[in-house]
Amino acid sequence: MTSTSADRRMIQIAMSAPYLARDEEQALAQAWKERHDQDARNRIAMAHMRLVVSMAGKFRNFGLPFGDLVQEGYIGLLEAAARFEPERQVRFSTYATWWIRASIQDYVLRNWSIVRGGTSSAQKSLFFNLRRLRARLARGDSHLTSEAVHQEIAAALGVSAADVRRMDARLSGADVSLQAPIGNGGEGEGADRIDFLASDAPLPDEQALESIDGERRRHWLHAALGQLNEREMRIIRARRLAENGATLEELGVILGISKERVRQIENRALQKLKAVLVSKTADHAYA
Repeated sequence: MTSTSADRRMIQIAMSAPYLARDEEQALAQAWKERHDQDARNRIAMAHMRLVVSMAGKFRNFGLPFGDLVQEGYIGLLEAAARFEPERQVRFSTYATWWIRASIQDYVLRNWSIVRGGTSSAQKSLFFNLRRLRARLARGDSHLTSEAVHQEIAAALGVSAADVRRMDARLSGADVSLQAPIGNGGEGEGADRIDFLASDAPLPDEQALESIDGERRRHWLHAALGQLNEREMRIIRARRLAENGATLEELGVILGISKERVRQIENRALQKLKAVLVSKTADHAYA
């Protein structure tokens, strides 16, 4: 059986389900709530399958299988049946509509694109209403610019115009795999789209230059550290070269001197290092 035939069969079953009178609906809902009567819950659900089919039809323009939309709507219908409170004297269809729509909308948001969207209520409203509002504005005034349309929609939905522009761009095109081959018959024929993405990595000559400069700087630092005496070297290693630098007070206890004296020795050592490194840099610049 093809998907079209299966969809048609599903609609026929839904439309042939008998309607429930208000009293019968209340009795079945009471049986489910008080005795967890599964048959009562199923009868309520089947009687409202036409509501699921109708709601699923409103989301067909998102390109997802109609049968899947109906199944997701049925999950929402069962959730509504499980939570329905008959003592509130509200018709089940009124209560179930919200659950059915919410279930289908969640499915659409999860499967329409591999990029997750509609994470807030405002974004969900924008996702599901953008096309409708844009079409209505176009019918009312065909001379409106795209920016004017975006501004109107942003004001109507309480979002920013930038959000409208981004969502409009997303809805205007489907996902494209980076592994998809390019077959335009021109330059790049046979390559994948990912091959044409700009890389943030340094160019080969930049990598080579960085490697040479890095080695040179390490040599200069080693030479500069060689100008320090033993105490200065110990303090610099503990304070500047260790992963978790020691405090002045900790080094003072270890060396048997005050933390102020440790600070003075550290500053003198840093001045020595700076003088050597500046000299090395100047020599390299004039070499």
